[in-house]
Amino acid sequence: MSPPPASGKQRESGTARLLGSGTSGILELLIFHPVDTVAKRLMSNQTKLFGAGGSGMAGLNRVIFKDAATRPPAQRYFSLFPGLGFAAGYKISQRIYKFGGQPYVTDYLTKHHAEKFRQMFGDRNGKTMIHATAGSIIGVGEVLLLPLDVLKIKRQTNPEAFRGRNTFKIFADEGFALYRGGMWTAARNAPGSFSLFGGSALVKEYVFGLEDFSKATFFQNFCASIGGAVASITVSAPLDVVKTRIQNRNFDSPESGMKIVRDMVRKEGMGAFFKGLVPKVLVVGPKLIFSFTIAQALIPMFGKYV
Repeated sequence: MSPPPASGKQRESGTARLLGSGTSGILELLIFHPVDTVAKRLMSNQTKLFGAGGSGMAGLNRVIFKDAATRPPAQRYFSLFPGLGFAAGYKISQRIYKFGGQPYVTDYLTKHHAEKFRQMFGDRNGKTMIHATAGSIIGVGEVLLLPLDVLKIKRQTNPEAFRGRNTFKIFADEGFALYRGGMWTAARNAPGSFSLFGGSALVKEYVFGLEDFSKATFFQNFCASIGGAVASITVSAPLDVVKTRIQNRNFDSPESGMKIVRDMVRKEGMGAFFKGLVPKVLVVGPKLIFSFTIAQALIPMFGKYV
């Protein structure tokens, strides 16, 4: 019998995975939070900006900067930092969970189910599919962090939903309403995370011929992250738009995902499902590429010392 496919990396300690993934989340937050705000506001916009009947650049400024659209440049820039506290809690926790947790699922699948993957996908493809499947499983579990993501998005796109309430009051008042859109989030994350980790593993194995992924250079991690991030963003884009529109509604006027889908098709056409895709790939994409590259580089590095 052929030996089961390796996990693609040496086993790093839990501390190394925590430090590497946590550091990537902190750096990503500090650099890319304004970019994330722009993408969320564009995805939430339901008006026509360009072409016949569009409001043009003035309308685009109002969508992006909201009440600060006519203010000086510095004030417009700082208006892109709403919900930074929620963003910090969500983003750092999410990166630790996702980038630090996926290796554990990969280790488990390799130890207990490697032979099944080898039989189903072949000796070479088995390892890539283990990484992709582990990513998909960990992506679905991200729904546990949904309340922080919901509050971050509402701060970015619909701040009046808070109406002066503090965080504890919102949690007490809304309860499980903060998990609204959870099924859509899981449906988005499953293929998105599958594509992210699977695409990265594919590049490392087929482009660079790596047997041990922990031995990848920074450049190899960077290239692998590009492949995984672009695939992930593109595959998850339609469900991401629906998820964002569910989450940016006022707490007292929720709307179901299916109603949002019907309204999008009827009023905006199928292209609405890919709103914000270009800025996400060109601008938000580098955010994911950056954090994924940093995490993949730092986890093995910390693994040498802790």
